[in-house]
Amino acid sequence: MAIQQKLHTKLVQKLILTPSLQQAIKLLPMSTIELADLLTQEVVDNPLLEEVPTEELAASEAAAQTDKAESDPAPPTEKTDTWDDNDYQYFFGEYLDDGYRPRAPQEVKELPPIENTLSSASSLSDHLMWQLSLSPHDDLVREIGTAIIGNLDEDGYLVASVDEIAAMGDWSVTDVERALTAIQHFDPIGVAARDLQECLTLQLKHLGLAGTPTERIVTEHLRLLQNHQAPEIARRLGITLEELKPHIDVIRQLDPKPGARHNPAPQQYVIPDVYIVKVEEQYVAVLNEDGLPQLRISPVYRRLLDKSNDAGEETRSYVKEKFRSALWLIKSVDQRQKTIHKVATSIVNFQKDFLDQGIEYLRPLVLRDVANDIGMHESTVSRVVNNKYMHTPQGVFEMKFFFHSGISSSYGESVSSVTIKQRIRKIIEGEDSRKPLSDSKIVSILQAEGLMLARRTIAKYREEMKIPTSNQRKNPY
Repeated sequence: MAIQQKLHTKLVQKLILTPSLQQAIKLLPMSTIELADLLTQEVVDNPLLEEVPTEELAASEAAAQTDKAESDPAPPTEKTDTWDDNDYQYFFGEYLDDGYRPRAPQEVKELPPIENTLSSASSLSDHLMWQLSLSPHDDLVREIGTAIIGNLDEDGYLVASVDEIAAMGDWSVTDVERALTAIQHFDPIGVAARDLQECLTLQLKHLGLAGTPTERIVTEHLRLLQNHQAPEIARRLGITLEELKPHIDVIRQLDPKPGARHNPAPQQYVIPDVYIVKVEEQYVAVLNEDGLPQLRISPVYRRLLDKSNDAGEETRSYVKEKFRSALWLIKSVDQRQKTIHKVATSIVNFQKDFLDQGIEYLRPLVLRDVANDIGMHESTVSRVVNNKYMHTPQGVFEMKFFFHSGISSSYGESVSSVTIKQRIRKIIEGEDSRKPLSDSKIVSILQAEGLMLARRTIAKYREEMKIPTSNQRKNPY
């Protein structure tokens, strides 16, 4: 059987990601800060892009429109080479005009003072090294102490064993133990402990409670204490519950993470991408474009494309390439802003009750609802809400916060899972600590309110909110 080569003509439709579409998709999930950095770098790389001077931005939009009306409306196709200028004029006409101004932010929000964002606090390591430098110990203890301090975690616990530290500098185990004892007497008391039991014991010894029932509870019955089995602890110590209570109260005042207060988590300043403002009786989404460089096509470089210009062919080709890149970037950024505004407006329309009355009125919402509302794909909405924040009358929330599944109630309405979590939290906060509510009892309470949930669903929501079990919440006193 012979193999023959033949040519066939076939017409097919394909979705191809053009460079411009890839750029638009890349810009969507970016935060405002990331976009500002990208635009700043593009201004450096592309000479046809320039930032609009501040004095021009301050001019009124009415004056800019007047200048545009008085300017010569002749299209640039009459002065430049034929390189699809008609298409560019059709799609980018407003961007090619020297008077083009991107939308300025409608509302300016005051940022935190610079002294707040640049301040730095000393860490636990700095605090301990300062004490070590002032201690009367010999050089060997200070050298080993430096190694011990370097092996403490953020909570102040020693994460390396004595043998591992001894092997770091060819020190003896006895010398390491001596240095460790010295560090454990530093402030905060309980630092450099190897586990919770040792941490609490160090603090009790500092309080002069060594050898007391309080210390015995920590050294012998810590597991029972963690499980709130106070009657069993009292039985083993041979005392009553009333006599046990003062010892439990002392232990509750101890710090299980002594190093945490010297390693505070850095504050994250969130800059909202969208502000929700109430105008009369309607909520309006306002984009926050403060900090974004306002870009335009440089008129100086555009003149290099004129026929009357004496620029060489190589120069003109370079300018054409950068011209296309600059136009697509400006178009992509503007399209990004419009898409974010559409999504934010749609969320406002769905969540008006939440904006008025709070989290208990948050409606169930999925990406498909917003996508159908604005006529876009779910993947586009997903990219838009990623890393974006919205300032609302109820506080600042991630845009993803408004998307949650719903649970049907007996009244025929769907209730957001966030609302149910809030309700579970309030039920637990109002319970009797001596008889905490079990997950099954919470199910019964919610069923009486018309919410039909399984016990495992309550347990899952409780764990997500980091609320302990009923046995761990129990207070026998």
